[in-house]
Amino acid sequence: MPEIVLALSPHPDDAEIFCGGTLAKFASEGATIQIVVATDGRKGSFLEESDELAALRAEEMRRAAATLGAEPPVLLGFPDMELDTLRPGVLREQFVRAIRRFRPDIVFAQDPYALHEPHPDHRAVAWAALEAINCAPLPLAYPQHLGEGLQPHLVREKYFYGPELPGANKVVDTSAFVERKIASVAEHRSQVVFLVEGIARQVAMAGLDIRQVAGRAAGSALDLLAFGLRSQDAAVGAKIGVAYAEEYRWVRYHPLVEAALRQGGQA
Repeated sequence: MPEIVLALSPHPDDAEIFCGGTLAKFASEGATIQIVVATDGRKGSFLEESDELAALRAEEMRRAAATLGAEPPVLLGFPDMELDTLRPGVLREQFVRAIRRFRPDIVFAQDPYALHEPHPDHRAVAWAALEAINCAPLPLAYPQHLGEGLQPHLVREKYFYGPELPGANKVVDTSAFVERKIASVAEHRSQVVFLVEGIARQVAMAGLDIRQVAGRAAGSALDLLAFGLRSQDAAVGAKIGVAYAEEYRWVRYHPLVEAALRQGGQA
């Protein structure tokens, strides 16, 4: 049972969409959940970007985290859709700092080896998170952290998520938490409209009616998004015979350590 869980997220809403059920499950079992969000999300709109949208997305993120049972999120505030233009190592250092600050047993992050990930922010966070996890226990990596009272920290378990995971090896039953997950995503009200509008434009381009895609769920934007989330998690749940689940590439120790655990019957 983890005591502290850290999720490293590209945008407000990503952690909730990809691993919200598992985070809610850990929170219900007594774990402290910390979410670090890299960007300000100001470009998550089909209208115009603005400081007002960035402020709104920050507030939505705070409400969503509370709904999951998480602590108030850490918002790094980097410009949306520009993480790939940062100076090399900047994002990695921020994630190392977060790992050393919160000292998590488990880290959730986008998998850099996931297939078909088109978003540059997602790819940037995925690689920075992987590198940070590996740098965080090394005392000579960012030694200035020592002067701030941040000690090296080795993360025990890593849960990597993504749209397609060729190395997926762990499915978590989230049936009891799917509604809390949907409620947390619903707090991102500006994004519910934005995400559904993106699908609606594709439906129209394909010459379809929205009811051909979502059936009875073709009502409000939230109804459509909830339908999509349930469909996504039901497909994963079917793999292990449960109603809803989330899937990960799960990594724990070095392969030599894992082999020794298996030989000793402790895996």
